[in-house]
Amino acid sequence: MLYNIDESERPRALQHMLKRDHTGPRTLPRRSFLKLAGATGLAIGAYPYTAMGQAASTLKSTQQPSAFVQIASNGEVTVTINRLEFGQGVNTALPMILAEELDADWSLVRSKHGTNDIAYADPLFGIHLTGGSHTIKNSFTQYRELGARARAMLLSAAAARWKVEIAMLRTEAGTVLGPGNLKLGYGELADAAMALPVPATVTLKDPKDFRIIGRPTQRLDAQAKSSGRQDFGIDMRLPGQLTAVVARPPVFGARLASLDDSAARTIKGVKAVLRVPLNSGAEGVAVVADGYWQATQGRDALKLQWNTSTVEKVDSEKQLAQYRELADRPGPRKLDADMAPLATAPLKLDAEFVFPYLAHAAMEPLNCTVRLSDDRAEIWMGSQSAGLDAAAAATALGLKSEQVLVNVQMSGGGFGRRFSSTSDVVVEACAIAKAARATGLEAPVRTIWSREDDMKGGFYRPMHLHRARIGFDEHGNVLAWDHVIVGQSILAGTVFAASQIKNGIDVSATEGMREPYPLPMRLTVHHPKLNVPVLWWRSVGSTHTAFVMEALLDEIARATKQDPVDYRMKLFGNKHPRHRDALQLAVDKSGYGKTPLPDGHAWGVAVHESFDSVVAYVVEASIKNSQPVLHKVTAGVHCNLAVNPRTIEAQVQGAAIMGMSMCLAGSSITLKDGVVEQSNYGDFTVARITSTPAFAVHIVPSADPPTGMGEPGLPPLAPAFANAITRLTGKPVRQLPFNIES
Repeated sequence: MLYNIDESERPRALQHMLKRDHTGPRTLPRRSFLKLAGATGLAIGAYPYTAMGQAASTLKSTQQPSAFVQIASNGEVTVTINRLEFGQGVNTALPMILAEELDADWSLVRSKHGTNDIAYADPLFGIHLTGGSHTIKNSFTQYRELGARARAMLLSAAAARWKVEIAMLRTEAGTVLGPGNLKLGYGELADAAMALPVPATVTLKDPKDFRIIGRPTQRLDAQAKSSGRQDFGIDMRLPGQLTAVVARPPVFGARLASLDDSAARTIKGVKAVLRVPLNSGAEGVAVVADGYWQATQGRDALKLQWNTSTVEKVDSEKQLAQYRELADRPGPRKLDADMAPLATAPLKLDAEFVFPYLAHAAMEPLNCTVRLSDDRAEIWMGSQSAGLDAAAAATALGLKSEQVLVNVQMSGGGFGRRFSSTSDVVVEACAIAKAARATGLEAPVRTIWSREDDMKGGFYRPMHLHRARIGFDEHGNVLAWDHVIVGQSILAGTVFAASQIKNGIDVSATEGMREPYPLPMRLTVHHPKLNVPVLWWRSVGSTHTAFVMEALLDEIARATKQDPVDYRMKLFGNKHPRHRDALQLAVDKSGYGKTPLPDGHAWGVAVHESFDSVVAYVVEASIKNSQPVLHKVTAGVHCNLAVNPRTIEAQVQGAAIMGMSMCLAGSSITLKDGVVEQSNYGDFTVARITSTPAFAVHIVPSADPPTGMGEPGLPPLAPAFANAITRLTGKPVRQLPFNIES
């Protein structure tokens, strides 16, 4: 199997497993957490559950098995996941971890989403969060301990029933086994086990005994998704439910000048036309109807005039000129090495890189269903932060946080869009539901964004400009590297600003710069403010920093006549074994430098660490009809312990395809007079099946605590692709999407 960890390596690797402290999950310091909670209106303890028996007083809500494990009488085990599943595979990986310590029968394991209950907060950060590839990294020990606690309670229940010592019992595949062929299924013991105290401490398995963790495992949702039976948030159906769509202003922040809704109100099925507040002070018109078709027909019939005179109208061409001017100015510095050697360096390199705005463009459009009563709101949505969304909903509805329940739904992609800094989707849906109820419509309301709505009026990965001046010698030793980044801050104005913006620099904009290479760099950053909403996008800052670093290192290697792999290995030295191992694995498995390539094909190489995982790519590419073609991708992955190698393979493939999409013509969001020019996949390019390369994904064996894989596969793909194209043309690729002249 292409994603295989050699079985000969696996036992040796697992023997060095987990040096993490197992005394319990870490949390933010109380003072820091209270500051964050106060800033967001986060409710602590909303919707408390009943714990199994009398839980030890030292346990937190995130450690209580009753919130996470349900065992039916037939032995079926349902594991509640504390994150949003939107393609990354955590609805399988988290149950695998828990089932391992529970000794469950994997064929009987199921999964479901949680809510905004504080039990489902990230055990490290203390808030509900799906992002930053933190799920497996932060919840690995948590879910192991949950499984071990539940198992211990089942053993206690069996010991009490048989009147034997617990030491005489063992578990295997969903059963408790005792002396004299005694045997009880977990389903037969579940009720009694639930009445017992929850153990404060548990002993976890020796990793050499793992039978689920580390094995390639089919995803629990694979059959439902491949057969079209999987329900997503957009499929929500409640009795009497109505559907709303919104007419949004063409320019961000604009408000209505006039509205004529007479024609819309005559359309059969339209129940209400409502003026509603939107994100960033904008205003829109919601059409509420029996279904999506009727609602869109009503929206199309509206006669609207917008007042755009008071808002900035961003223009992409002018914006680039402004960015270039900013790059020449002094600014805040992230790094400040001595630049004196630049003047006398024997070899020099000047480069400018331009990266456009990018839309998230998820397959499932945004949606949120709200059911209101006098003192309660129940919400169904794909939320990356159910707690923060619940708090925002409560504020919008004039309720207390404990009066809002968010039911997290399966989502068809998101890439960061389902966790906006303003909770815009849920706030808007609540405003519509509240206004509809005020007109006498006592019905749940499902608000749906079309893909055009989100692509033209959503949030975007910021546009960036990079400028580098590098001095180096004939051996490739960098003497001075003067670098400037210009781009909007995605954290400004959010609850993360206080801790993540230092000296005026958004840390997410510079992540991936310099490291792990020992380079004397001066790094200046400018964060202009523009009337374009920006947000994190899969792999965040590394979407542009990895490209710049890996492309420039290749240029230095070519200028000094060094092999790009050898050059990187020399820079790593002995300080970065994970980078070396990932790159070497990709090189060895690809046949780089050994396997002859067809005429007109070239190798490309890049390696990058993001979110504590390292991915190296060796790609094979060509140019056909003046367009870049990616033929083969070989990945070397170092994410420490691989919980589910099959999921890792899928994540690398998906991330790489998304990274490849950034390179293809038409993969950019542009603005003219404040209006986004793209609207759907017809004019915003994403890779199609016909352009998808062959993949081979290989994982470096490791038994260190696992790190995440939702995002790290994206950043190094584009520079590896670009480096191959540069080998073919002799011209550096310095912008995305690629601009290849025939």
